[in-house]
Amino acid sequence: MARKKVYILFTDTGTLFTNLIKLYTKKPYNHASISFDYTLSEVYSFGRKTDWNPFIGGFVKEDVKKGLFKQADCAIYSITISEYQMKKMNRYINEIEVEQECYRYNLFGLLGFIVNKPIKRKKAFFCSQFVASVLKECDIIDFEKPSSLIAPYDLQMISKMELVYEGKLKAYHHIDIVDNDCRTVQKEMLAI
Repeated sequence: MARKKVYILFTDTGTLFTNLIKLYTKKPYNHASISFDYTLSEVYSFGRKTDWNPFIGGFVKEDVKKGLFKQADCAIYSITISEYQMKKMNRYINEIEVEQECYRYNLFGLLGFIVNKPIKRKKAFFCSQFVASVLKECDIIDFEKPSSLIAPYDLQMISKMELVYEGKLKAYHHIDIVDNDCRTVQKEMLAI
């Protein structure tokens, strides 16, 4: 059976909203996204729909080369999954994307996270809740707690995850990554 890799991107964009969350979590990365390829050409999450307003949010297809991501710090992890799981993930995310107008950012869920009481709203996620739901619904990880209590740093602690890169997100696009039988080798491209 063919094995595939999916990529989990953790970022710190340095915005006021991110810094407020960081004050509470004391963790370096407080936003999580998921991508089907190492180039991060299609990255999915729940977050702000505009750079200037963190309270207008929902399902987003993020362009990690623009906007708030241009100066972001990041950690990128990979997880190896089956072809069946990959198809299931694609289907799950596509269903949300098709109905994205019906989905909302789960700001109340963030408040529940702070007091450690799950607040599950229909068709509403915050970023790490979305990534955790994708991994759970597609039979990749079965979390011990509700997805509405999963923080980005909980995702980073998954034993199946392999660190691919950590540093400035814009520098990641200047690194040549070669995948060879579940081993990721990173080689910086040298400018002549």
